[in-house]
Amino acid sequence: MEASAIRAAIADAARVVVLPEGIPKLTCTGYVPDAVVAPHFFCGEYTVDYDKAMGRGLDVVELTCRVLVGRADDRASQRTLDSLLAGSGPSSLKTAIEAARGAPGDYALGGLAHDLHVMRMQGYRWYEHNGVDFVGAELIIKIIGEG
Repeated sequence: MEASAIRAAIADAARVVVLPEGIPKLTCTGYVPDAVVAPHFFCGEYTVDYDKAMGRGLDVVELTCRVLVGRADDRASQRTLDSLLAGSGPSSLKTAIEAARGAPGDYALGGLAHDLHVMRMQGYRWYEHNGVDFVGAELIIKIIGEG
């Protein structure tokens, strides 16, 4: 699996979320950006467990992604973040990203991986990114594919 291509495909999948009226469109990158236009989703750190099957047959990646929302209004910002972190619905990042799994029997992310799963949300808190404060959280995504 090529990390850059996987991260770009995850960002592309996240772009399809539909935020409530009046909320700016979610911007997404497959890398850690210098500056963030909120609300913003990006792929950050990742770990790779190599050789989970013989002959470089399978690697397992855990990708940490962050979603950051501007803090013009504390309550409204957290409502927006909550809608992005919901387990389902049109604003759900989990739903949008897992849709990139493809149909049963298909490879995920347009053939880049065998499968993926948004495992958990963590770190719901205030984040500083390049000197600007945001409310945000992390999504941990498990991706499996050929080594």
